[in-house]
Order: sequence, then structure tokens, then C-alpha cells
Amino acid sequence: MCGITGIYAFNEVGRFFTINTHKSNEQLKHRGPDFGKLFTDYYVGLGHRRLSIIDLSSVAHQPMYDESGRYVIVFNGEIYNFKELRTDLEAKGCSFHTHSDTEVLLQSYIQYGEKCLEKFHGFFAFAIYDKEENKLFIGRDRYGIKPLLYFEDEDKMMFASEMRALLAYNLEPELDPVSVYQYLQLNYVPAPHTIFKGVKKLMPGSYLVVQDKKVTEHKWYTPAINISEGKSYSNYEEAKINLLMHLEEAVKERMVSDVPLGAFLSGGIDSSTVVALASKYTDKLNTYSVGFKNEPLFDETKYAELVAKKYNTNHTVFNLHTDDFFDHMFEILDQYAEPFADSSALPFYILSKKTRQQVTVTLSGDGADEVFAGYHKYMGELKAREKGMAASVLQQFLPVLDKLPKSRNTYWGNQFRRMHRFASSLDLAADERYWFLCSWATEAQVTNMLHPEFLEQIDMDEYHRRKSALIGDIKGKDFNEVLLNDVNMLLPNDMLHKVDSMSMLNSLEVRVPFLDHRLVEFAFNLPAEFKIKGNMKKRILQDTVRPLLPPELYKRPKKGFDVPLAKGYKNELKNWVNDACLNKDMVAEQKIFRTEFTENLKSTIANTMNFDQNQVWGVLAFQHWWKKWRNKVEKAE
Repeated sequence: MCGITGIYAFNEVGRFFTINTHKSNEQLKHRGPDFGKLFTDYYVGLGHRRLSIIDLSSVAHQPMYDESGRYVIVFNGEIYNFKELRTDLEAKGCSFHTHSDTEVLLQSYIQYGEKCLEKFHGFFAFAIYDKEENKLFIGRDRYGIKPLLYFEDEDKMMFASEMRALLAYNLEPELDPVSVYQYLQLNYVPAPHTIFKGVKKLMPGSYLVVQDKKVTEHKWYTPAINISEGKSYSNYEEAKINLLMHLEEAVKERMVSDVPLGAFLSGGIDSSTVVALASKYTDKLNTYSVGFKNEPLFDETKYAELVAKKYNTNHTVFNLHTDDFFDHMFEILDQYAEPFADSSALPFYILSKKTRQQVTVTLSGDGADEVFAGYHKYMGELKAREKGMAASVLQQFLPVLDKLPKSRNTYWGNQFRRMHRFASSLDLAADERYWFLCSWATEAQVTNMLHPEFLEQIDMDEYHRRKSALIGDIKGKDFNEVLLNDVNMLLPNDMLHKVDSMSMLNSLEVRVPFLDHRLVEFAFNLPAEFKIKGNMKKRILQDTVRPLLPPELYKRPKKGFDVPLAKGYKNELKNWVNDACLNKDMVAEQKIFRTEFTENLKSTIANTMNFDQNQVWGVLAFQHWWKKWRNKVEKAE
């Protein structure tokens, strides 16, 4: 796990920007504190920051060259099956000088070209420069677990693991109004676009070829329903047996490490499954949980402790107070050079920071909800498609639900919030309902937020093109299409981005067994009813691992990794909210939001609890980002 950056100049004007490669690489130091180095050629510069995981010796440092010196690689990620690939390559006559997966990746590319991508088990973003052909090859893993951003114009192409490292090349890109419009709905900017015009995210399962002053993008992997070439399962019990086999293999493969390894343990089914299986392959697994001292509604540590006791793990609970979030909040917000407002990044950052004090690698249960249908919204979608009595009743009570208090910070407020969202979505077409349930604010709400002059800058035709590209596969037929769309959209843009950014800010590698591609492909070869049926979400996963887990885990409602922010807006964060983010004079000068909207928002926060803390967080996180990066944005404009 590391950070990478690079530039390919097309002419002398572009070559001038190569002097910034070192500055860009230094912006990635947190991703790789163990070593940093550059490769420079006349028109090409590559940078690497290393977090040593496999082969800790200096011979495994990067940039790494092949024996001939023709090829050079910078690599971020892990190839779990590198030992098997190495054996195959040695049989073909390849010789190795390290015990690292990086050298295996490089030799695989030399041997197989772009087809090497299909052989890798793991997560990765890497770049290989071929000096002889003046060709730069950049690849990204199947599901976008590892990030890669890039920018191109007539003079140059540049790439990096993070936005701040890309901007370190002295880029001055313009703010993209369409991206702002989508961000305020989703709390993130969906790929391939970013908050800046011209800066793109390399799509999951894609690669770039830079040669002859051209940049071409190619798709090498596309997840799909019934992707497996084998049979589609119709026997539930047989499917459970095969699921357990895939889970065990995925976890076992991710136990390979030359540094201390642990596992996050929230007490939910997903992380508990990972811990149960990982405990088979180590004497005493280190496990880590986060709890909330003063917010029992959000605390789940008792369930994590039951799993830790059952598997005799070396368990550590980090009990947090809401003050801990506020102490670290600006450090977290300042990390993002593109606005991002998943509030669960706050506890995840603290969990990563404290876990890193004991281990360098940890396992996580991320990906299971999207692949096996674990979110509450999936049950809402199922009921909407079935058009049963519950949907009909709620729809009739929508006028009443409009008036009830809705807040994540109380039990009933959260129930009213969920029922209101569900009832509001029932009359929508399947694709629009999907978008609605993915969003924190509707198009109408965002339009009412924005300044008239800013609204005029939004190309609504382009917005609808982007939206259609994101939800066009939702047809209202197989429920698997909803899960697949979340694997393509929600996972890489929100969940995995959060995990990567917050863990790597603390130099911690997080591995996600549920996103082993063989496991995901198996899951999308199962009928949707195996995953969600009646009132049961993650049906086959829960039934498969039931013998492995304490029964108490099956007698509790699912909770997200949520954060009690609403009270903070009124108290500890009051000055930040009112004077820093929503200051009337600043908003008027900014001309992105309407002052009527921001003034009303301040009043609502001060006088009620009837607001969605995550929708508010999206606005506040944007404002904080804009203040930090405004000079670059305004200069570009």
C-alpha cells in the first residue's frame, strides 16, 4: 500500500511541469512514510511513497526497474496471489531479485501486456513506463478499491493517488458546476468526474495508455449479473456451501503480510464473519472496535465483544466521546482536496489512527452490504417493487409523515425519517427511485439552495447525461441490478473512498475480503431472493455464517457507522457553522448558495432538531472545502 504520482509531457511546455513531481510526491507522504523516491526521464517523471507490507528490504523500494532497465513501475496496492504468479513466471524463464509483489506485477506486464490485469487477485493502481516505446501504462483494480486521478491537456498528462497531489503540479482547474450540483445531492462527486473540470477519476476495471501525445482509456473488467461462466445456482443449501468456501478463500488470501495484521470488529454480521474466518489462520487475532461513551444509540461494542470472546481475539475497544470527533474534524476535512461528506469518515479516521498504533494491516467487512443487500434502502426498494399493503398504507400517510420530526439522533425520529423517504419514493420509476434513495437532497432541494447566477452556469443537459450514465441500468426487473449499480457507483465513490482516504491518512492498509472478485462474481450469479426476501436482508450471508457467530447478533437491528453530529451543530460547532461556513457576507460574495437558504438553515439548526444532519454536513463540508481551496478555484475562474 503506497502513494503514486507521475507526469508524461508531450512537449517542452509540458516538460516544465515535471519539476513539480517531487512536490506532488511529498503530498503523498502519509500514504507511504517508509520511503520515497522519484524516477525522471526527459519527458517523464514518476514518484512513489512506500508503506512496506511485503518484502520489507530496500531492494523492494520503488520506483522499481526490470533487469534490463527498460521498464519502471510505481505501484499502490497488494497482489495476494503473487507467489503463484511468480512460480508461473519462473517456469517461463523470468528471474527475480526481490520477494515483493511489485516485481511480480512488473514481470507479469512484461510477459502478458495488459492481459496481466486479469491474473491479479487484489487491489491496485499502478503505472509502468516503457522507455523503449515511450509508453505509459496505468491500471486500476476491478472495483476501484485503490484510487487514481488524472488530468490531460495538449501539453501533458498527470496522475496521482490523491487530488492534492495532482494539484501540486500547479494545476489551476475550474470548478465544475455540474459536479457541485451532483455533490449536493449525493455528498460525493461520482466518477469519472471530479469537482474540477478536466480532472478525472480512472474508472474501476480500466486502464490508460499514454503514447504519441494521446491518452486512451480502455475497460478491462465489467462486473455483471450472472457474470460467472459456471452454472447459476438454484439450490439454496448448495449456494450456502459455496459461499462459505469463497469467503474462507478470500479471507485466507488476505492474511499474507510481513507486518502485524488485525481486523476491524464492529459487531455487525460482516466484520464478525471476517473475524471468525481470519481467526482460523492466526493464533490470536488483533481486533479493534470503536464505541460512543455519551451516545448509547450509536454504540455497538457489546456485540463486538461477544465475537471477540467467542474467538479469543486480542480485542481493543476505543471508547470515544463526541468531543473526539470535533477534535479531529478539521484534520479530516482538510485532507480532502475535493469535497466529500460521508460523516462516518470521522469515527473511521479515529479508529484507523488508533489501530495503526498496533498494526499496519487490518481486515474490514466493507462491500458485504452492497453485494449481499444489507442496507435499509434495499428493503424499501423491495417493498416498492412488490407494491404490498405496507407501501399502500405509508403512501396514504405521507401528509402526516411530512409533519413529523425526522432526525437520526432519536429512535422514533429515525423511524419517521425512513418511512418518509420510503413513502416519498413509491410513485417514482425504478431508476429515479434508486437515485432518490441514494441522495441526501433532491434536485428540487438543491436548486432551491443555489444562487441564481450559479444555477445559470449548470449545464442541465450534461447533468442529465451524467445521471443517466450512472443509473441507466436500473430497469425495475432483476433486483440484482440495484446491488450491481451500488457496486459500480456507491462503493468506489463513497465507501471505498472513505476507507482509503482515512486509513491511508494514518498509513494503515485496509483489506476487504468481501470484494474478492471471485466472491463478487459468485454473488451476482445468485438469484436476488437468496439475498433479500420477506423482511430479511443479506439472507444467504446471514444463514451461511449463523453457526459461526453468537446468536445475539441476529437479534438486533442493523446500524450504520453513523455519527451524532446534530447536537454538535448547536453547541461545539456553532461558531464554525454560523461564522465560518454560513457567514452571510461570505455566502453573498461566494454566489454559490442563496443567502436566504443559508440563513434559514442556521435558524433551523438553532431552533429545531427537524433536519437531516447528513444533508447539512454536505453543505458544511463543501463550504469548508471552498474556503480552503477558494484561491485556486477563483484564480482559475
